[in-house]
Amino acid sequence: MTLLTTPALPSANEPSSLVDLARKADFVGLAQVRDTDYLRRREIPVSGSAYLRVLIPYKSATDTTVSPRPEDAPPGDAEALVEVYEKGLHASECYFPDPGVFEEGRRYLLFLRHDPDDAARYRGLPEGCAIDVLVDRENGYVVRVPVTGIRLTAAQTALLGQRTRTIHYSDPYAVVDDEDLPPALRDTMLAAGQIAPWAADDHDPDSTEPLPPPPSPPRQWIYTLGVPLSEFRELLQLEPDR
Repeated sequence: MTLLTTPALPSANEPSSLVDLARKADFVGLAQVRDTDYLRRREIPVSGSAYLRVLIPYKSATDTTVSPRPEDAPPGDAEALVEVYEKGLHASECYFPDPGVFEEGRRYLLFLRHDPDDAARYRGLPEGCAIDVLVDRENGYVVRVPVTGIRLTAAQTALLGQRTRTIHYSDPYAVVDDEDLPPALRDTMLAAGQIAPWAADDHDPDSTEPLPPPPSPPRQWIYTLGVPLSEFRELLQLEPDR
């Protein structure tokens, strides 16, 4: 399942400047999905909240908003959470996939605004609310390329291209099933070097041995490009959060 967020409103159809987006946001930071509490219809979320654990706060209005912990959070757990509320189905909706019982939640770079109806929670921005962040073999945070969720300006796409490099991901969310990629998109990404065949079951990520040959046709793909989060953050032009 992927994050359901795309530009929507007339103003949001235009490419977004990351600098402007960061300035509009009340909260900018790296966070990991902890839990969700959605009303669903036919397995599709239609309203409710997601709770994300704050890993690195870059900007907050005052202090990071700490929402009530999900009921299954460990006793005494003092982790800071942001609650992101959404309602309805629309092109700029900001819903998050619920992690499985034994799975880690996905990580995102968030751009959020305060909910005018409830100061204790956040809403997504019309231009977008989240960018996928993965973990590499050195346990570093990396913004996955291609960037989805927010349409970037041509100038920022060029800047991003200058910082993009080959990444060896160790994140399970870096692997995507072939059936989840439309053929045209898969072929475009493959031609751009953004994905590669993946068939490395039980392969030690630290091994110097080459990966085993993939099946033909490949059943899974792995993302291959990204920008270290520390470098991507520079594009936001934010002062360190205090």
